[in-house]
Order: sequence, then structure tokens, then C-alpha cells
Amino acid sequence: MILRFRSKQGTFRVSVDDNDMFSTAVNSVLAKIDCDISSLYISNRPNDKGSPAQELIDQTISSLNLKNGDMLYANYEERDSGISDVQTGTASISISNSRTTAVPTVSSTSSSVKQNELAVDKLLDSQDGLIPRSKSSMCRHGDKGMCEFCSPLPPWDKEYKEKNGIKHLSFYAYLKEINENKNNKNNATSYMSPLDNPSYKVNKNCPSGHLPYPKGICSKCQPPVITLQQQSFRMVDHVEFSDSQVLNRFIDSWRLSGTQRFGYLYGSYEPFDQVPLGIKAKVEFIYEPPQACELDGITLIPWENEEAIDALAAELNLYKVGVIFTDLTDSGLKNGSVLCKRHKDSYFLTNIEVAMAARNQLKYAYSTKYSNDRKFSSRFVTCVVSGGLNGEIEPRSYQVSVNAEALLEADIVTTSTQPSMMYINESNDTRYVPDVFYSKINEYGLEVKTNAKPAFPVDYLLVTLSDAMPKEPKPFFTSNSFVIEHRDFLGELQNLKALFNHLNNDIGDGSVLLDFHLLAYLLSTHILQEHEEKLLVQFVKERTQDAYLKLVESPGWMSLITILEQGS
Repeated sequence: MILRFRSKQGTFRVSVDDNDMFSTAVNSVLAKIDCDISSLYISNRPNDKGSPAQELIDQTISSLNLKNGDMLYANYEERDSGISDVQTGTASISISNSRTTAVPTVSSTSSSVKQNELAVDKLLDSQDGLIPRSKSSMCRHGDKGMCEFCSPLPPWDKEYKEKNGIKHLSFYAYLKEINENKNNKNNATSYMSPLDNPSYKVNKNCPSGHLPYPKGICSKCQPPVITLQQQSFRMVDHVEFSDSQVLNRFIDSWRLSGTQRFGYLYGSYEPFDQVPLGIKAKVEFIYEPPQACELDGITLIPWENEEAIDALAAELNLYKVGVIFTDLTDSGLKNGSVLCKRHKDSYFLTNIEVAMAARNQLKYAYSTKYSNDRKFSSRFVTCVVSGGLNGEIEPRSYQVSVNAEALLEADIVTTSTQPSMMYINESNDTRYVPDVFYSKINEYGLEVKTNAKPAFPVDYLLVTLSDAMPKEPKPFFTSNSFVIEHRDFLGELQNLKALFNHLNNDIGDGSVLLDFHLLAYLLSTHILQEHEEKLLVQFVKERTQDAYLKLVESPGWMSLITILEQGS
């Protein structure tokens, strides 16, 4: 049945069953309004405060005599914005395990979404994304008129997408399309969250009264039949490396050792104007965590100062946007070419890499107000550097679909010995595996469903992104010569000697400090005092001469120079 809740923020429809607890409906309401359950009152009459929601949540829908279509009134006090915002400490930003790093503490789901809403989200959310069209030969009106042949197209227009070779809708084009379909403009008093994360887990708290799975199961608690198909949208449209040196220095590790390398992409998200309402991940630097590199793979070692690196990047308004790894094999032709191992007849990502991408996307979920649970998929990208069809070294960027995330989270799929295929697990006492199909075009050009068991192509879980270098690079970090971390196996050491040699190239403007690898190492030495560390970060962030002069004239900086000169 459908229950309607009227509140200050409009009317919401909630789907429930007779035997559901009223808490199910209350939780759906709380996901849409900014209040605590302690201040929420529910009434069946307007202008009546009603009963506290906390006193009703333990009763069933039927015991409250609620019927399909009933209107209830939600009365509440909104949270004080000064309390609900994310509170961030003022601890040191130093790179160290012995010092405390500022870690935000989130006081509520709503405030978390507010805090994570980036400038690009505010911008694209406010735009309609309409695609302008000029007057055509079919038009029969003046220059100031408009008709069906020249009126702007919506950002999800299918013909425009096919004509311009756009394989996937941008996230905001997709969001606006489904929002248009779910929340008709003529029915503005009723609202349904347009985004919904699929879940393929069996519900072990089924309200039907039977024993939980595996002793009992019904149509209400078992996951639906799954039909896989190529995802029509993508959370990120493009990956841009801010400067060619960012990628080249990462690949240099393979050029010097012949072993593979892994790194985290740090950067920001910005509008991408090549597709309607598009988003790009702009990569400013690659951080290489501790790892054991091999000819055919990588073993990651526990990264003890990950939170500190994240906190330092956050001070510069940068954050993890993805991962990158190499899969390179020299061709043996002695011309710098490499083997092309990833193509349409083999695979683009292996099943192990798809599983890794899904786990990362689940870990770095995208926060949004347009979903009931305040999150939807992820903007975390996976980039592999491998050989192209002509033997060139090239990056290729991917994400995996929301279905891939849900399948992995429900433990329905696992890797197999064939890299291009994903294996489907069998049901057991802890998981229920429904029927899984995938849609494909047969030899007659017709779309048919094929049983995915026991395995199916990983391509059905992939979402491809474009990637490139900018024509006019404007990197945030303009210096890129300091030693990269954790490259001891190459004889490249981050130490005071390397720091001295790097700072010795300073021409008096602080430009040598504009290198994240240098910044992270310098802060890890603890030679500077806390306020001097903040001056250093302030200079890197703002590039002001005043901050630079205060830094180099500080006692800590002078001590640093003295230590480096004596050590040289």
C-alpha cells in the first residue's frame, strides 16, 4: 500500500505492507526531511501535533488501522544548521603516525550530504542542460519564434546522443530524466527519490512471519531475478591528467624496472563540456602507496599514513578520485613499443580488476540528496596503463555499473580462472542467488536474454570513460622533480639529501615547493613547528608572496636550511 506524509518539505509517498512495522515508513520519511526522530510527531489530522514517532514505530501498519492512500501529517523541528554541519577538528596536518590528524566527524546523514556536495554538483544541479538548436529549414516563424524543430532538446535526448557518438548519458542528464519521469511537474506536492540502489541480498528480517533464510523464504524477502545489460549512464564522463608529467613519472617506474606499479589518483571533479551536464575527474598527482612490484602483478602493503595523506590533500581541496595501475610488457622490438593485451577479443579489465573496482566504488560512495539512503554508486574511477593496438602506451579509464556493486556486495559473483568471465556463486546458508540473465543481440539483430550461469562476460559490468591530457595544461602542482615516495627499489630515496638538492633549485619565489611529494615528505620530518607547517600549506594553496616570506623567515625554516646544509 501507499501512505502519504505531508510535511514542510512537501508530500512524500511511502510504499509499505500491512505487516510492516511503522518504523519502515518513518525511516523513509526521515530520509527526506532534516530532523531527528526524537522531534518527529505523526498525526492523521492537519493542524494537530499528533503522537511522537518513537511511540509508534514498534507497531505494525495494520495495528494502526492505516489503509492504502491514507494521508498522515509529519510535524517536526528542523535541526539547527550550526549543529548538524560536519564538525572538523583543528589538529595538526602533519604527515605522521605519532601526531593526530584532523578527521571530520559526521553528526547526521543529511549534514554529510551537505558537506560532500561539491561545487560541480551545485553548478550542474542548478542547470537544465538543455541542448540549443538553431533555426532550420523546417521552421515557419520569425527569428524570435520557436517551434518543435528548433526548440532546445533535453540533455538525455536519444537522437542527439546517437548522432554525436555519446555512448553513456552523463549522471546529471540521467538524474534529470528519471526525475522528470518519477516526479511529474504537474504533481509537485508529491515527491519520490529518483535514485535507487539495487540490492540483491536476501532480507533476513522478512515481515511475513516465517523463519529467516535459509529455513524460510518468500517472494517478499528474496532478491528479484537479475537481468544484466550495459549501463546507460556513467557517474564520471572523462579523466583528465592535469599535466603529461603526472602520468609519465608514474610510468617511469616500469621503464626503469620492468615491474608493474599501482597508485592512487588525487584531484577534483569539474564540469566536462563535451557532453551535456558532463563531469570530469581532473588528476593533479598520483600517490604511490607501499607495494611489492613484480613483472606480472602488484602486492599492496599496509599503508599506515593513508589518513594523513588524505587530510593533507583535503587541505588543498583535493581528494582520491580513483586508482591507476600498469599492465605493460615490452614488445621486444627495441623501439619502445609494448604488447597489446587488452582488446575486444580478450578483455579490457579482468574479473579480478572488476571486483577491485566494485569494492573501491562501494568504499567511496557518492553522497546525494536524490537517493533514499543518501548515497548512489560512486565517482571513483579505475585506470589501467597498457598497450594500444599500435604498440603505444596509453591509459584507459573505467568504472563498473551499479549492478556490479550490488552483485559483489551480495556475494553473488566471484572471480574465475578465465579473466574475461565472472563466475556466479551457488546459494548457501548465508546467501541466496536468484536467476541471473544478460541481454545480448543475436545473429538476427534481435535482443535476447541468456542465462548467465555459471559465468558471464565481465563486459556487462563495465562502463567506459574517455581520458586525455589538456591542450593547455594548468596543473595545480607546477614542480615535479622531487623523488616519489616508496621507490627505494629503484634507488630513489626520499631523504634530507634529496630535499636539499631539490630546495637548492629555489629561485626565490617558492616554486620548488609546489610538489605534493615534496610537501608530504617535508611535513613528515617534523622540523617545522605546527604554525609553520600551516604557513607552508597556505603558500602551496594560495601562492601568495606574503605567505612565502613569512615561511622562509620563520625560525623553523631557518633551522631546516641549517640542518640540510650541515648534512650536505
